[in-house]
Amino acid sequence: MEVFTAIILGIVQGITEFLPISSTGHLILVQEVLGVSDIYGLSFDAILHLATALAVGIYFRKDFLKMFYAFLYRITGRPVEKKDEQLMWLLIIGTIPAAVLGFFLEGYMDTIFRSPVLVAWTLVLGALVFLFAEWIGKRYEFQEEVPTKVRALWIGFFQALALIPGMSRSGMTMSGGLMLGLTREAAARFGFMLAFPIILGSGGKKLLDLFNAGAFDTNIAPILWGAIAAFVSGLLTVHYLLKFVKNHSLTVFAVYRIVLAVVVLIWLV
Repeated sequence: MEVFTAIILGIVQGITEFLPISSTGHLILVQEVLGVSDIYGLSFDAILHLATALAVGIYFRKDFLKMFYAFLYRITGRPVEKKDEQLMWLLIIGTIPAAVLGFFLEGYMDTIFRSPVLVAWTLVLGALVFLFAEWIGKRYEFQEEVPTKVRALWIGFFQALALIPGMSRSGMTMSGGLMLGLTREAAARFGFMLAFPIILGSGGKKLLDLFNAGAFDTNIAPILWGAIAAFVSGLLTVHYLLKFVKNHSLTVFAVYRIVLAVVVLIWLV
């Protein structure tokens, strides 16, 4: 794999993992455009996931450290900050659906649903979910900053929809949060933190499987540059998207997804 190609794919992964436009869907489409489907290795895929997970971990490091200390204080009998412990449990509960469904369905989704045509249609479907979530949010003017445990579980099911290429993890969690009473910014923050263990686990599992099978790509330079590109672009995307959603809706992303789907379908005809 060429370094330039790796950097392009890394930037695409970093940006689209957190913008509500689907990282898997865009990678499939970019690979088709660049003609690099055969050289986009599983080891590279795993490293890109770990790089974007690192970006989330770094950006929300204070929150994750507070939750870690809350866990330690609880098991050692020391006083615990309630809101930190609450957030820890909400993230654990919200992670369960995607973790369980991903364990059983990820391999199936990675093969059956990697068609550009199917990605185009799921881009449209995701856009409709965004528009419906925005309509619900505006109709009821929700102002909740933290979900309940039941709502966290439901947001976790929305996250599981991202197993389908083209749906978007961040888009589904933000939409779920909006429908279930959160402000747009709170839904985005919770969705990003909820993504951390799933992205980390997915990338780590792929990497471990490759090492166990002796199939890890030893062409380190492109992998390293791709990972750096994914990390930097992911970190910047998280930062600026959180600022964007304070005053803007998801409608612009819905329109983009529909336009992209139309372009893809025309291109493939």
